[in-house]
Amino acid sequence: MFWFQSGMVFLPALLVIWSSSNFIVSYVVAIYRNDVDVVFPYISDTGAEPPESCIFGFMTSVTAFLASGTMYARYKFIQRLGEDVGSVRSRLNRWALGLGLVSCLGMCIVGTFQETMVTWVHDTGALLFFGTGVFYAILQAAISYQMRPYGSALCVCHSRSAFAVISLLAVLIAVISGCLVKRTKLHRKPSDEDYTVHLVSAVCEWIVAFSFVLFFLTFIPDFKLFALKVKAELEQNS
Repeated sequence: MFWFQSGMVFLPALLVIWSSSNFIVSYVVAIYRNDVDVVFPYISDTGAEPPESCIFGFMTSVTAFLASGTMYARYKFIQRLGEDVGSVRSRLNRWALGLGLVSCLGMCIVGTFQETMVTWVHDTGALLFFGTGVFYAILQAAISYQMRPYGSALCVCHSRSAFAVISLLAVLIAVISGCLVKRTKLHRKPSDEDYTVHLVSAVCEWIVAFSFVLFFLTFIPDFKLFALKVKAELEQNS
């Protein structure tokens, strides 16, 4: 048996690989076509112009689907663990799932509505994605400590907490500096008045994105411990 065949490991593993490819592929295509600057464009900028916008939109939608599946699988795992050992509060688990699904919705909005076409819708989706995504990571980090010793090792719990804190700080800096960017454009020059704040905001956005990727990477040890099965029941009409 290969490592990704253990339990539900294929879900977070595929999510990590696909989401990383999403950011990298659209960036490479945008750079090849000279649609964005090489040095830290916004992630959304790399998916603003066709054909990379088509690639970005498709891959982002698939990423959101994989993330939703991963979040739901973890929700069911924690729910069952709570029923057996009573270590995790069900309300906290439900809140985490709800925030995670809202974050996935924001991800779909970001991928569907390009930054240069419908800016306010795109920005709303980005806030939903990053904002609720950070709180999902924080709640899952807290749940990880509550699950011990039935869940992951203590070092994995600490890693989740570190990624959650890093993403929180990066989101706050990205939002504050992003509000100071005066104009949305794909190509920038160091001589631009808002170049520095744009650079800070873009760097923090990339940090948040890959903090999320690494956070889901830490799910792999937990997903080795369980499997989900679908049970079909037929209802007979009287």
